Amino acid sequence: MSVEVKLKRATIEDISPIVELLRSNGLPYEDISSKIDYLFVGYAGPRIVGIGGVETYGKYGLLRSLVIEKSLRGKGYGTTFCNKLIEHAKLKGVSEIYILTTTADNFFEKVGFERIERNIAPAIIQETSEFKDLCPVSAVCMRMKLH
Repeated sequence: MSVEVKLKRATIEDISPIVELLRSNGLPYEDISSKIDYLFVGYAGPRIVGIGGVETYGKYGLLRSLVIEKSLRGKGYGTTFCNKLIEHAKLKGVSEIYILTTTADNFFEKVGFERIERNIAPAIIQETSEFKDLCPVSAVCMRMKLH
């Protein structure tokens, strides 16, 4: 199923709805105001469908905060949004994207991520607030190699 999602770079005015969406879905939000430059708001027409972003560290990326409004899940918005973030990362020179997830590992496998041991992630990714502080050690670590 293919749906259209337009991405708009998040701005400071988007912080409140972003934090609320993350909080209501049990995702880390504590450092999000310092990550605004990496985030996008996804729209289907005038409606916000979700948020997400990729923190970039040279050739490595960390997929962060991808969440779709609950009423729109299972309709293709998450896959479309994720694929657009991956394309954006490629344009930034990213060759590997990492993610930590406690709830969506099956979704990310379908998109093309593979499960890896957390200690395999590059040191620069392991030093992020997501790895060090925000996600529990029980979170599944995943990687996608971009070609």
